[in-house]
Amino acid sequence: MKNTALTNVHQALGAKMVPFAGYNMPVQYEGVTIEHHTVRNDVGVFDVSHMGEFIVSGPKALELIQKVSANDASKLVIGRAQYSYLPNETGGIVDDLLIYKIKDEQYLLVVNASNIEKDWNHISKYNDSIGADLRDLSDDYSLLAIQGPKAVEAMQSLTDIDLSAIKYYHFEVAAFAKAEHVIISATGYTGSGGFEIYCKNSEVEQIWNSVLEAGKSYGIKPIGLAARDTLRLEMGFCLYGNDIDDTTSPIEAGLGWVTKFTKDFINSEHLADQKENGVHRKLVGFTMDEKAIPRGGYNITDPEGNPIGMVTSGTMSPSLNVGLGLGYVPSSLGIPDSKIYIQIRKKLVPATVVKLPFYKS
Repeated sequence: MKNTALTNVHQALGAKMVPFAGYNMPVQYEGVTIEHHTVRNDVGVFDVSHMGEFIVSGPKALELIQKVSANDASKLVIGRAQYSYLPNETGGIVDDLLIYKIKDEQYLLVVNASNIEKDWNHISKYNDSIGADLRDLSDDYSLLAIQGPKAVEAMQSLTDIDLSAIKYYHFEVAAFAKAEHVIISATGYTGSGGFEIYCKNSEVEQIWNSVLEAGKSYGIKPIGLAARDTLRLEMGFCLYGNDIDDTTSPIEAGLGWVTKFTKDFINSEHLADQKENGVHRKLVGFTMDEKAIPRGGYNITDPEGNPIGMVTSGTMSPSLNVGLGLGYVPSSLGIPDSKIYIQIRKKLVPATVVKLPFYKS
């Protein structure tokens, strides 16, 4: 079990620690609901240093990224980031990721913790014939997510950069909390605004302490992975391993918007055919018509109880006070207001397909 550079800090704060993607991670501090509302209404800070970071550089960097990722990285300029995914050769998804253009011929790829080795091997396989410079910095860097509507105001004292001027999916490399050359990125996984801070392991404890001190008068709290999950689910954001994986089509999963057929990439012909001719099932969001909590793995059925799909993620929404989830259903049921049923033990509980996101700020 790996630790992040802040594991001892979380334990001292009384966090409940759990194994997650091979790391010892804080799942909660005060409780999921309190932490969830803190991010929705004020500001919270997450340690997400388990995420992986690869640097791709050199004259062949863009060629490699264009080959292995579905979005069009040629559209990136320095200071911009994009959401993308790595398609596999069989119609599924190796991982979803963020791609940052740091400078000319240098990109940062941020990948999921559980997939670091798999992603590295996959990208390296294609790099054998391309020859970009590829480095894995995952063990050397930490990542903090400072999320919530008060994040800009609460963190402004820690940097000379005007945080309010950093647009969504843009970033700056600047001093932050007395650490030099920190990536301050207007990205996140919560839908409530804020930043992600990439720094060296040796700097992260000082930054963490400074963030909590600067945010004290704004109600900042440390936030665990459980609230991160409820926050992302209210936004309908996919979680790798739950809603998307090696067997799920990105077109079925609603990732057509980051699939750019203006270039050649792994399995692009097959995915273009799916986009052109349609798919048999779709990932949808749904809310429960009665008080009930859908869980990942529950069957989605027709009115007679015949299985037609499966819940991939589900929870009781702290913001909306309703059970909600994501799951794959036949494409004919993929339109809002369609009726489906969730099998919870021996009961079929009615649910309604809704347009994402569930939570609208």
